[in-house]
Amino acid sequence: MAAAASMAGRRASRSAQQRKIIQSFLARVDSEVRPLRLGMFRRAKLASSFKGRLLSGGTDPALADELAQMLQLRCAADIADTEPEAPRDPLPESHGGPGTASAGSLLAQAEAAVARGDHAVVIERYQGLLKLKPRHVLARNNLGVALWKVGRYREAAEQFRRAAGLQPTYADAQYNLGTLLRVTGQPAESEMPLRRAVKLNPQRDDTQVSLGLTLVMLGRLSDARECFEKALKISPRHAGATMGLGKVASLEGRFEEAETLYKSALAVDPNLPTALASLAELRKMSSSDRDWVKNAEKIAASGIAPLEEADLRFAIGKYWDDIGDFERAFRSYQRANELQKALAERYDTEARVRFVDDTIRAYTREAMATDEAGRSESVKPVFVVGMMRSGTSLVEQIIAAHPAAHGAGELQFWSDAARKHEALVRNRLPGESLRKKLAQGYLSALDSHSQSALRVADKSTYNLDYLGLIHSVLPNARMIYVRRDPIDTCLSCYFTQLSSAQNFKWDLADLAHYYREHQRLVAHWRSVLPAGTLLDVPYADLVEDQERWTRKILDFIGLEWDERCLEFHTAERPVITASFWQVRQKMYNRSVGRWRRYEKYIGPLRELREQT
Repeated sequence: MAAAASMAGRRASRSAQQRKIIQSFLARVDSEVRPLRLGMFRRAKLASSFKGRLLSGGTDPALADELAQMLQLRCAADIADTEPEAPRDPLPESHGGPGTASAGSLLAQAEAAVARGDHAVVIERYQGLLKLKPRHVLARNNLGVALWKVGRYREAAEQFRRAAGLQPTYADAQYNLGTLLRVTGQPAESEMPLRRAVKLNPQRDDTQVSLGLTLVMLGRLSDARECFEKALKISPRHAGATMGLGKVASLEGRFEEAETLYKSALAVDPNLPTALASLAELRKMSSSDRDWVKNAEKIAASGIAPLEEADLRFAIGKYWDDIGDFERAFRSYQRANELQKALAERYDTEARVRFVDDTIRAYTREAMATDEAGRSESVKPVFVVGMMRSGTSLVEQIIAAHPAAHGAGELQFWSDAARKHEALVRNRLPGESLRKKLAQGYLSALDSHSQSALRVADKSTYNLDYLGLIHSVLPNARMIYVRRDPIDTCLSCYFTQLSSAQNFKWDLADLAHYYREHQRLVAHWRSVLPAGTLLDVPYADLVEDQERWTRKILDFIGLEWDERCLEFHTAERPVITASFWQVRQKMYNRSVGRWRRYEKYIGPLRELREQT
């Protein structure tokens, strides 16, 4: 009896202690978190992160679960019916009748569906709520997040824009819009929404990190570093900001520092997929990295978000490829691509064929030779084009190693210009006024990278689509086409995590189709561009006879020979492409014929070999 009484006393003591902890915790939530009026998805993320930290700190699992639930409920208590400051919709809460529900009920059902991960129901409930209350900002934002999760990116972006339009001071919508635009391969468009979000809430660490990642993609690494450092001032242990600094270090060639930063991020959040995946990018993996792959496989299979799993699957594929287990490597890459494809817009084969047909029809030899009004005579631009993963980064790095040249990376100027003036430039050459405008705009863009360089290399692979347009504006610009084995090229695309804008690469049949259309366009440019405008550089020949082809490249673009171009891998410059590690290595040929290791898995790609 005495022992039982003593045990009951200890339980009562623990219970009183827990109540005291909970009361103190709720008071902090009310004063620090609740005023932020977080959206539903941010509340769920916050609660999950909070629970993980409690568990890692040794908190009793039952108490950690209770506190996490309380955090979500407490933050949601006063925003269930939030609408903008604009006039409220006059509709009543409920219209009654079969199959109808109140706005509050629909919101509650949506939140419950989020907890279950049932995105289809989340979308349906928010759409129903918005029929009752079209100006419900929180519902529009959260509908956008749900659409994002199922890969309906355009619809998601539209909901974020509408939410921001209804309430311009709603930082969540600006943050979500900017982040989505970056993730879908539109970094230039993502910058302004993220800057608005930062201005609205400068103390939000996630926004600083997201803006930093956008600036990384835009090649503005010093600005990106500043964003990550600001986030760390707000939250000194922010894993995403630490990882961002690691990304900057890796792109600047400081691989040991990048590895330290990635590991620091993992020390804060051991299950951070992006940081774990990024470690595999910094060097060739070996069998001594067994613990890494074991951990990566475990996290990838733990039910994380599909895009996070894809990050890890690409990295796991690289591990198995590096150690020579090609079957496991291919299966990992295949899984990564399937995850990406499920969340991407479908590759439209017919639209791609129409684009190539229209381009060939509009940009004939005769059309480009007849009208010279408005052209620029500048010889500064050098365009390095080819399929993704064909060796364009290597050629740019060789050029950039020359003291009279500069590498600008992948500029979006011509893609943006073609999109903006699509109705015109897709059907005929631009007129004098537009030519002058494009020439001035592009040369100004090059000057922003380097005013003193005699040549500036732009290695956007998308420029291949617009070589006719470019030549009509800049007839003295030199163009280098890097040609690699078609299967090696496509397989490297398949094995690399590229932007979701490159949706042709998630499926081998789509990839083969895109490559055939790519080759059709290349053949057209070879036939219509004037002699001396386009130089073909075979990747396999370049890596076998480095000096001979380096001399050819420099002579073609009008630069004198310089030995430093042979030591391209030592050039101190950021490289903002997926090849940031490879171009800092000495010339090697081990990627030539790589596809033969995967011959039995590559299906539709084998046909490309037969056509060449």
